[in-house]
Amino acid sequence: MQVGSRRAVLNPVSGDGDHAESVERLLSARGFAVSRTEGPGDAFDLGRAAGEASASEVAVAGGDGTVNEVVRGLTRAGHLGDVTLSVVPVGTANLLAGTIGVADRSQGIAVADTGEVRAIDVGLADGEPFLVSCIAGLPAEASLAASSELKARFGTLAFLVTGAQEAIEFDGLDISLEAVGENGPVTWSGSATCLLVGNARKFVERGGQADMEDGLLDVAIVERMPTGNLVAEAVGHRLLATDTDGVTHLRATALSVDGHGEPVRFSRDGEVTEHERLDVHVRERTLDLRVGPGYDPDPGE
Repeated sequence: MQVGSRRAVLNPVSGDGDHAESVERLLSARGFAVSRTEGPGDAFDLGRAAGEASASEVAVAGGDGTVNEVVRGLTRAGHLGDVTLSVVPVGTANLLAGTIGVADRSQGIAVADTGEVRAIDVGLADGEPFLVSCIAGLPAEASLAASSELKARFGTLAFLVTGAQEAIEFDGLDISLEAVGENGPVTWSGSATCLLVGNARKFVERGGQADMEDGLLDVAIVERMPTGNLVAEAVGHRLLATDTDGVTHLRATALSVDGHGEPVRFSRDGEVTEHERLDVHVRERTLDLRVGPGYDPDPGE
């Protein structure tokens, strides 16, 4: 790989798996040297190799999990701040692509070639990067148990809550949280249904894109509540509303989550890990990312 080169990482089995030949052909025509993944961990290795070779641009054709692997590889190589990343959505959920205004694979290929470049924030959870979200509790558990259809609706907590009722048993999280909030220190302790930390997504009633360039993470804590209340609020699309009892919203530059000696399962852009304590912070405008025409640099509240 030569300095200044364009590289693409293609996951041929993402989504419906019918995209590999056409996507490789179209990216190659735009000057990308395409490498296909063959199994778990390959996207991480290819991202690290691209970083170690000082690639100027890296396109990722896959779902959110493939993007996360490549970003972790670039981070491991110390190259995340020196590359321009683009996303060609061919996965199941494609949350990041949708958030940054890339509607489909055809648009993703065009954006990878000539799309506008924005410097966006990157979240770090114990040093591992995430672009969309880092979550704990019921959504993290449901991401393991849910069907592909539910995963495609991952951005809507209502579907996770109702869909997970019969799939898993969940006892809640006994956690303490300390945060550096935008208006000063914030602490929280108790039993929670879920903890939601968003970089690209904001967790409010209607969901949607967070401000990815403000140096802040959007955080929501949903207190443990009876299952009937939880489902009723979720079905009514009020669970994450700012005036719902038992829901705490804040924006923070950093936070620490303590599981009081018990491991807590977190899903970081779909990558599931367990931690008794997790430190999360944001690196402001660290990654150059090509965005689509639907991206809003200032989404507001």
